[in-house]
Amino acid sequence: MADPAPTLHRQFADPDLARQLLPHAFDRRDGAHDEAHLLRVWRNAERIAAVEGGDLRLLQAAAILHDCVWVDKASPERKLASRLAADRAVELLEGFGWQQEDIAAVAHAIHAHSFSAGITPETLEARILQDADRLDAIGLIGVARCFYVAGLGQRALYDPQDPAAEGRPLDDAAFALDHFQTKLLGLAEGFQTATGRALAKDRDASLRRFHDAFLAELG
Repeated sequence: MADPAPTLHRQFADPDLARQLLPHAFDRRDGAHDEAHLLRVWRNAERIAAVEGGDLRLLQAAAILHDCVWVDKASPERKLASRLAADRAVELLEGFGWQQEDIAAVAHAIHAHSFSAGITPETLEARILQDADRLDAIGLIGVARCFYVAGLGQRALYDPQDPAAEGRPLDDAAFALDHFQTKLLGLAEGFQTATGRALAKDRDASLRRFHDAFLAELG
């Protein structure tokens, strides 16, 4: 794996920890889950933690490593991605000499962050990471990431016969726009922290405006 941008680690609260972990943290095949995504998730987590509390060292490690194993969105193993990432994080942090209690906390946060995994976060850090990651899935950044991933999978932008899926089943494996209804438009209802919910309101509004405007342009 190629090294990430050489100065990116300086934008994290603990630059030394970021420099240590970033080379193991993402797969360049997926630009929706790249180093820029990790930095945005960390900034979201840091902003939430400033109000809610939480261990910033654990949060930073979890934010950096939460997508450290790449599984294609179309793969039947996609639901296992967060568990695989958690297992990989355990291996990495053990190699770096972390205490088992801290490793377990980071691993749980990573495992529980995923929408598809359906795991309830049991710690404050896990709740914050889940909110921080979901903030990056809504709003205009979420729109861009949605269409980027759809392009990687060679999916159509929308169904030209029924863009809003008014008379057919939703199929986000075929149409990018369907993913708004199958997932994105419901994410704001599932935030774990009060701060996360507050931050999600504006982004969710932007997401809905885009979706409505897109459909309006189609006539």
